Amino acid sequence: MPNTQVLPLLDSAPGEAVTPCCPPLTERPFTAEEAETAARMFKALGDPVRLRLFSAVASHEGGEACVCDISDVGVSQPTVSHHLKKLKDAGLLTSQRRGTWVYYRVEPSVLTAMGHLLTTAPTTG
Repeated sequence: MPNTQVLPLLDSAPGEAVTPCCPPLTERPFTAEEAETAARMFKALGDPVRLRLFSAVASHEGGEACVCDISDVGVSQPTVSHHLKKLKDAGLLTSQRRGTWVYYRVEPSVLTAMGHLLTTAPTTG
């Protein structure tokens, strides 16, 4: 069993507004927990193959992609599976097995959290 922990990117209950995991980078310094969460997310996306796979899933029609539709990223199928597992372990993807295929989805809350993190805080004046 792998020794990994999926850290939540968002804390929200059904019907509540989405709250990002971390404040915008320009708002205030991160807490240790916020930095750990953001670092895990960026580390997973720091590999070009993973970034391509994440983008392929996020941009796929219906917001969901079968592994059979996104595996053409220039590496072998076992390597694709490895990278998808890393993205899933980081909390960036969810998956569901349907028959012999696995379908991956980027939760909208993940994209919202990433957008909030990289958004600059409003200026006053």
